[in-house]
Amino acid sequence: MTKECIKKIFLNNLKINNFRNHKSFEIDFKEQRAIFLGVNGIGKSNLLESVEFLSQLKSNRAFNDKDLIENNSDMAIIYGQINFSDDLKVNLFRKGAKKIYVNGFLLKKQSEIKNYIQSVCFCSTDINIVRSDPSCRRSWIDKVVSQLEPVYVELIHRFNRLLKQRRHYWRSESFQKNKSSDVIESFDIQLSLISTRIFRRRRRALIKIKPYVEYWHNHLSKSKEHVSIKYVLGAENIEEEEDEKVINKRILDQLLNQRSIEELTGKCSIGPHRDDLEFLINDISIRKYGSSGQQRTFILALKMAELDLLRKTINVPPLLILDDVLAELDISRQNLLLNAVGKDSQCLISATHLDQFNKSFLGSSQMIYL
Repeated sequence: MTKECIKKIFLNNLKINNFRNHKSFEIDFKEQRAIFLGVNGIGKSNLLESVEFLSQLKSNRAFNDKDLIENNSDMAIIYGQINFSDDLKVNLFRKGAKKIYVNGFLLKKQSEIKNYIQSVCFCSTDINIVRSDPSCRRSWIDKVVSQLEPVYVELIHRFNRLLKQRRHYWRSESFQKNKSSDVIESFDIQLSLISTRIFRRRRRALIKIKPYVEYWHNHLSKSKEHVSIKYVLGAENIEEEEDEKVINKRILDQLLNQRSIEELTGKCSIGPHRDDLEFLINDISIRKYGSSGQQRTFILALKMAELDLLRKTINVPPLLILDDVLAELDISRQNLLLNAVGKDSQCLISATHLDQFNKSFLGSSQMIYL
């Protein structure tokens, strides 16, 4: 099944077991909009997180999959039915890798679940994309790329696995005895090839999303500020290069040149795991010098751009998840966001109270009280 096969994305049933603080929960969605209402700490975000994980196989709130399993359980299950026709299931295990099923069949390529469900998640922690360390920005761009090209998920997994194996080899007894470079050369060849493919896909995604970011920032700020995104590379002399073979060769040379230092530290200093993104307003760093308001406006523009780009790519509106995001916005931006979302897409929202919503929005929403 390809992306062109998707006609509509509507999650009509969600069922979870032993996920976070929920031993068991099930809900049928009947409206285009659903609001999860309850006090803080009751598990609203956890429910939305389960939908995010079902659609993206990743959570922005968990360091690893095992964090999602209820403390006294060895396994968690997320089940969702799409359009009353396709049954999706994710099994998470305390020991062992997760398993993904579609209509009862185990997926060999887990990224294929994106042929059935795609989502964009807005949450209060998105501000960390601007404020926090480079890993948060890499996670964001990797999520964008994986939405556009599901095969990218496997590419990132391969790179991380190679990097881990390489680090272990430097410290292994086998290397300490033989000091042979043959294995490292093999790692270099594989790493340079995968690094090239990751770089080219990240750059391609940034080029595609930039016009949407500019549009939404102008729309949100009503200003003449110029926004831009700078790709800070973990390898040199490949910024403008297009030829895959040239990029591959330059990364391979840099891996070789840093090998003597890597032997001492065990850390590889060349590659996409060292990449960063710099967000700028009028060529000034938003992270370093932007006000809180500028940072929040930029993040909202970034997420709205993500939504527009994905919608254009898959030709259907993705599912929207708004997790505790309205409280972070002023009234004008709350209204702008609510008016922009939930018209074409199914929209799941968490809230502690209903003050942010107008009557017409509430009148067309399904209320889920927790």
